[in-house]
Amino acid sequence: MHERFDTIYFEEHMRVNHFPRFYELTRKNLLAKNLKRFIKLKKSSKSQDVELRDQIDQIMSFFPTTYDLPDQWHMFVEEFKKERNHNRADKPIWIMKPVSKSQGRGIFLFRDLKDIQDWKRDGKEKKENAEEAETYIVQRYIEQPLLIGGKKFDMRIYVLVTSYVPLRAWVYREGFVRFSGTRYSLDQIEDTFVHLTNVAIQKTAPDYNPDRGAKWPLMNLRRYMETSRGIQVSNAAFRRINEMFWYSLLAVQDKVINDKHCFELYGYDVLFDESLNVWLIEVNASPSFAHSSEDDKSLKLRVLDDTFNVVDMEKKLTGAETRIGGFDLLTETLECYLGCDNSDREIQLRRVYREAESRKERELNEQE
Repeated sequence: MHERFDTIYFEEHMRVNHFPRFYELTRKNLLAKNLKRFIKLKKSSKSQDVELRDQIDQIMSFFPTTYDLPDQWHMFVEEFKKERNHNRADKPIWIMKPVSKSQGRGIFLFRDLKDIQDWKRDGKEKKENAEEAETYIVQRYIEQPLLIGGKKFDMRIYVLVTSYVPLRAWVYREGFVRFSGTRYSLDQIEDTFVHLTNVAIQKTAPDYNPDRGAKWPLMNLRRYMETSRGIQVSNAAFRRINEMFWYSLLAVQDKVINDKHCFELYGYDVLFDESLNVWLIEVNASPSFAHSSEDDKSLKLRVLDDTFNVVDMEKKLTGAETRIGGFDLLTETLECYLGCDNSDREIQLRRVYREAESRKERELNEQE
């Protein structure tokens, strides 16, 4: 349906779980293009927000150096050689990702251009046969990720957008942390079980055991960081994630087509490096709700339930709420509740609906 928006009439009560042109955020090459465009626009802007203009490179530093292949092949080779000259002792590592695949399919790491000659040759042959070469992005690999127990991990965080103009987005307090099943090492860049945390990849490992702690609740990570790095440092790191959400959505605000009948739940995949810098790996449209455990199932059911609470098909809410169940409204203050306690969710929902009902009654009485 989302491919035929222009030909469909939506009645007032109808809702669709995608925005037109949602792929401006979720296709890896378009995301990279839009982030670069946003930076360029802000740097050249005559806006009075001088602080934003001067700090935009730092603010938007959450996305690795990225090139669109094969279109930007020559630009990539130039950057590759420049990086190699600056790092003669250690060869920088790059990662290749097909833009239209998910669950880690088609991803590989490399250090030398000769390592991707087979990929380049395949693309050339397809072009000669009038076939369309598969589009990839190539990125600088984050070589020093934050490790726990010697293993790499990333985070899956849910962000719900109910409007792009004005921007109205909600961040779910709960999420999960995915660990690789093998201790991290740069000596084994061909080993996907070391470098890719996707469950779809990890469960194909010969020694995969879903009960061995391949996932953590996001709250566990926040507590771990508060203990190991301190509360202030941890709070700043998680706030930076909210900042990344905010600016990545702003970067596509004029590309995604806003429609009052639409909402969208995104699955953001996020990484900390050892200095607690935040890195955006990718944004997933229609994130998987398959579950690997009962806890995983419960979390995803809460996310879905609260998504419909926020969308509010029954028009029970006032629109002034800043928390609905596990979702917190993302605002320019970037106040962050990621990994915070959500055990009061049901109590909070009852209170929200009760307050909304009381407020509507007061407004009705005032009108009379």
